[in-house]
Amino acid sequence: MSEERRNNSRTQSSNGIMGLILRFIVSAIVVAVAAFLTPGFSISGIWSILVAAAVISIIDYLLNRLLNLDASPFGRGITGFLVAAVVLYATQYFVPMMRVTIWGAILGALVIGLIDLVIPGKTM
Repeated sequence: MSEERRNNSRTQSSNGIMGLILRFIVSAIVVAVAAFLTPGFSISGIWSILVAAAVISIIDYLLNRLLNLDASPFGRGITGFLVAAVVLYATQYFVPMMRVTIWGAILGALVIGLIDLVIPGKTM
């Protein structure tokens, strides 16, 4: 029984890590697409995109743990949408080569929300 439990634990941790990596990659792609489609939202270079995805994930995690807020644009209605816009706007201060205007953050949150409706899983 102990061996079965150990194997089950290994499978869950590898699925968890692979799921986390997959969500990170999807998040980076979503940020890149949103920046491409949104006026007032620009990001240059693959490293900046990856750093932005990491920063957005960290801010989302902290908001979720500390304030129980979800930064998903359509996850919590208007509150989630506004939180997503604020997260996008704040991310530019941590990521070199990323610039977001207030309107760019609002439109970017809308684009990310629309992409989130099409792509299953948590992207932001």
